[in-house]
Order: sequence, then structure tokens, then C-alpha cells
Amino acid sequence: MEPIEQRGYANPDRLVSTQWVADHKGDPDVLLVESNEDPLLYSTGHIDVAMEIDWTRDLNNPLTRDYLDEAGFEALMSRIGATRETNVVFYGDRNNWWATYALWVFSLFGHERTKIMDGGRQKWVNEGRPLYQSVPNRPTTTYRCPPRDDQTNRAFRDGVLRHMQEGKALVDVRSPEEFTGERLHMPAYPNEGALRGGHIPGAKNVPWAKAVDPATGEFLSATRLRELYEGGARLKPGEEVVTYCRIGERSSHTWFVLKYLLGYPNVRNYDGSWTEWGNLVGAPIER
Repeated sequence: MEPIEQRGYANPDRLVSTQWVADHKGDPDVLLVESNEDPLLYSTGHIDVAMEIDWTRDLNNPLTRDYLDEAGFEALMSRIGATRETNVVFYGDRNNWWATYALWVFSLFGHERTKIMDGGRQKWVNEGRPLYQSVPNRPTTTYRCPPRDDQTNRAFRDGVLRHMQEGKALVDVRSPEEFTGERLHMPAYPNEGALRGGHIPGAKNVPWAKAVDPATGEFLSATRLRELYEGGARLKPGEEVVTYCRIGERSSHTWFVLKYLLGYPNVRNYDGSWTEWGNLVGAPIER
């Protein structure tokens, strides 16, 4: 894969290489964060200075189907030693699937100094770079954030319904079997409660992992990404797009690609996704 700066991205500064991380992980204004699907992975070994963010424990409200509030985010950022000026670099397993999810939640609180380590945890391991089990002792901070912004990067069911009725672009990033309604969940994963299968009418199916090179986990070049989304899914550059999956995690990966790598100005992630839409009384569904 060619270097990041040669791939034609709209915002190449949103990605850093494993070598960049190796060179800059000790910089005082850089905070490395590992966020995985597998909750046991961090404890088996991580980049030495990396803090862990667990999506269930750290990012979600334990009672309400929602994310943490401003006070919760401030407490999280203070605990992991971040300030408003900190450059947070995320990485994780599964082609940075959960790393982009954590980055998306950070965007809700206006923390835009965020990046993804291209290739994620597996690329770091494949290159023979070291992992450590000790948890870094990073000094705590006092962090303050603005009110959570649920409009710019997030979509809710009523807005998605209007979006659909207006014929605007919807990208369903689930597997083809989920899209057609053959399955209610990913293969080898538990059913997360949807009573109906299928997809939102008018949605285009582009499985999230197609945006990365399967051999390295690195993001495809901008040219190849445009072929995928604008050629195959017929998105128009600059149009308003809503992405969704089953709970909003896979679709945050596609949200990152469209918003930052291809520069779409208005991309929102519908985190209610199929676990909500597939249970809504009267919600339109296609198969």
C-alpha cells in the first residue's frame, strides 16, 4: 500500500502509520487509545503507552439506550489524561472497527483532534512491534467539553424516516445476508433482538470491511473508495448520507471513510440502526 499522503484523501491527517505511532507515541500532546471488539485483548498486550477505552463500559449509558453525557465524557477524558488540545490516536482489532466507533463518539463532544492508526492492532503485530501488559500511569487532567452534539454526526429514527422519504442516500454496511433479510445478525454472532429482517427502503449495501485492504487492514486509496461508494453504490460527491448497521458500530467505520477520507460534508451515523428499525411498529422494510 502506498504511503497515506499519496492515497488522495480529503483529510490525510486523520490517518497515521504504525511508524508514525512508533515515532510519536511518547509526544506529550499525543494520547494513544486502544479500543477493541474483544474486551480481553488489551490485557494480553498493547502498545506500551496506550490507554484502553471499552465501548460498553466507557462510552455507553448503563441504563438508557444512549451514550454517556457531558459529565461522563469529561470524567473519561480526565481519567485517561486528555485535554482539549490532546491529539487522540485510536487503534484496535478487526480493521479498526471499534476504534472508529470510539472516534465517532468523541466527535459528538466536539473533540476533533482525533486520528486512526492505519492497519490497526494487527498491522502493528504483523510488523513485529512490541506489546506490553502493564497499564500506563498517565497523569489525570481536568477536561471540559461543550454539550453533546446529536445533530452533526448522528441520526435518529424520525430523521432517518424523513431522509428515506426524501430519497436521500442511505448506506447499509451490513453483510449481504443481513441486507436481504436472510439473517438478523452477522454470521457467528448472536441475534441482537430485531424481529424483522431486511433493509431500509432505498438503501445501498456496501459492507463496511470492503473499505480496507484485506491483507493489511489499511484503508483503500481514495480512488478505490470512490469506485466502491460512487461507482458501485452511486453516491454523489457532497450529498447528504446516512450510514447504518445493527447498533451503529460497523457504520461508524463507513462514516469515517465518507466524512474524512472522501470529504463528504454531511454524513451521519444512525446508531439505532437495525436493532431499532427492525423492531419499529409500522417502519417500512425492503427485502
